[in-house]
Amino acid sequence: MTRPELSLAREFEAALAWWRDAGVDCDFVDDATAWLADAAPLERDAASAGRPSADGARTAPPGAIAASAAATAPAAAASPATPRRDLLGDSPPQSLAAFHDWWLTAPALETARAFPRIAPRGGPEPALMVLVPQPEEADRDILLSGPQGRLLANILAAMGLAEDAVYIAAALPSHTPMADLATIAASGMDAVTAHHIALVKPARLIAFGTGLAPMLSGHSEQPLREINYTGGKVPVLSSETLDSLMDMPRLKARFWRRWMEWSATH
Repeated sequence: MTRPELSLAREFEAALAWWRDAGVDCDFVDDATAWLADAAPLERDAASAGRPSADGARTAPPGAIAASAAATAPAAAASPATPRRDLLGDSPPQSLAAFHDWWLTAPALETARAFPRIAPRGGPEPALMVLVPQPEEADRDILLSGPQGRLLANILAAMGLAEDAVYIAAALPSHTPMADLATIAASGMDAVTAHHIALVKPARLIAFGTGLAPMLSGHSEQPLREINYTGGKVPVLSSETLDSLMDMPRLKARFWRRWMEWSATH
């Protein structure tokens, strides 16, 4: 018995079926994309638009009017903007100690119930403020108590900075898996971050994570250089996340070169 020769289409279909049986049907990027999902009805209708009917006439596909209306509708109607909230309320904390208490208890800041909230560490007006996206997964009482914290401690030691001269904070109060920082920032968390920095009044700030730009009212396309707040401004150095630095030694070297250049002028 000879094995039947498979066409390219059959081989492709078999490969997709294998991944479907394995439970893999999405490509995880910033926006999840369904690879194996059936085309939406409107897409199928649009694909068949303009095909001649049996009598040679071109007929509009079912749902074409609805598709046309959707295409001409305002973009905001199809994708509503993230609702923004005043997370600080009418009486925002006016001291760093009050902010720490508020950070641990304010109901509006709930982002991940499965993980505890972790307070920042350090005092006001430090030589350097370090901002990371969120606490480490194993953090319970102290922020960055795991591998990222050990890497940060080594970085600070190499910089010649004592930890008590550095203010260490996270943009989110608790570890939040797959956090969409841009969406969370647009919901009002960027104002909380700005208020936090204004209370700290650091001389300089390092943001470990390019995704932190929206939290700092910046844009990921252009690295943020400084933050203005009532009473002053803070020069900012943006870098990759601490876990990325751990995984890719070349990023450590690049960060150190950037730090040397930046610290020489700030």
